Amino acid sequence: MPDASVVGSYGGLASYAADPARSRGRTYAEEPPANRSAFQRDRDRVIHSSAFRRLEYKTQVFVNHEGDLYRTRLTHSLEVGQVGRAIARQLALNEDLVEAIALAHDLGHTPFGHAGQEALQECMTDFGGFEHNIQSLRIVDHLEKRYGDFPGLNLSFETREGILKHCARSKAADLGDVGERFLQGTQPSLEAQITNLADEIAYNNHDIDDGLRAGLLSLEELCASTLYGAIFAEVHQRYPETSQTVLRHETGRRLINLLIHDLVDETRRHIAAEGITTIAEVRAAPRQLAAHSPAIAHEVVTLKRFLFQRMYRHPRVHRQSEKAKRLVHKLFHALQEDPRLLPLKYQARINECSGATQRQARVVADYVAGMTDRFAIAEYDRLFDPHGEA
Repeated sequence: MPDASVVGSYGGLASYAADPARSRGRTYAEEPPANRSAFQRDRDRVIHSSAFRRLEYKTQVFVNHEGDLYRTRLTHSLEVGQVGRAIARQLALNEDLVEAIALAHDLGHTPFGHAGQEALQECMTDFGGFEHNIQSLRIVDHLEKRYGDFPGLNLSFETREGILKHCARSKAADLGDVGERFLQGTQPSLEAQITNLADEIAYNNHDIDDGLRAGLLSLEELCASTLYGAIFAEVHQRYPETSQTVLRHETGRRLINLLIHDLVDETRRHIAAEGITTIAEVRAAPRQLAAHSPAIAHEVVTLKRFLFQRMYRHPRVHRQSEKAKRLVHKLFHALQEDPRLLPLKYQARINECSGATQRQARVVADYVAGMTDRFAIAEYDRLFDPHGEA
């Protein structure tokens, strides 16, 4: 916990934590909520959004129909929220803001995981590009239609800032207040920083779990090549008679705990070294304060390289990825060439800006990016299978 000199007034949080009472506000002014904080309202709005519900049928690595036990974007987002809150609690940061960012951070992901995103990026090369962090922001700012007084979800600046983890300078100027830090070289809140790292902790660990369960990863190679091996050996020594399933879960939770504790300790060290006492000082710091120690950061990089080579490039994953990319390409180009194939509400958005090819492509990208895996497959069949439903 921080010492008494840096404890703020809101719920015993550190003075450098994000205080909802001092939020930079919303794009459209609203009365403050009566029985919850601004960040709790943000979290609740994300949970009730259409885009959040669709995450249940958007894949992480495996195509949705391959099995019920593999992670989806929804389960991933929940895991990021759990890891993020655990980190925030130890650092006396705002858990509600961390959870809101975590639950919203993947709203803009396409169907079929990274393969779908790569395909849509290629399709949009001549039309302003496609990036899932910006698409997530686009969803909460514009595309969700739930309220009579404003478009989107009208989230707090701090939540929107955390959703936009990365952004090229060339695009930052078009994103208003949340794009400014990429132009000015300032930092986001500590809550945004730790959620970004919680995302990495969550997906590395659940990709290991899913990869081992699916038979894509060799336990022997994983143990010989990464930090996982030392932890697995300790678990196996303690539970020599238990099943591989239990060994896998026990190792996974210990790995997560190790990464969380290391991140908390190193972040505390950075906060103390920089003399941070306010959120303004967090934003003005020369570097992001949330970080792993150099030794653990090296281990994380090694683990990510192993997963990239052994899992994401596995022939089974590669085959599915290539099929998914071809499907997304064909969907996009068919809809771009004949927008009358789009649902009427999307056609109406195109007609609002008649003759604008880039605007039309963006509407098509919004439609394709919003699809779940199974809807994209069904839409492909409707468009290209002569025996399918119209």
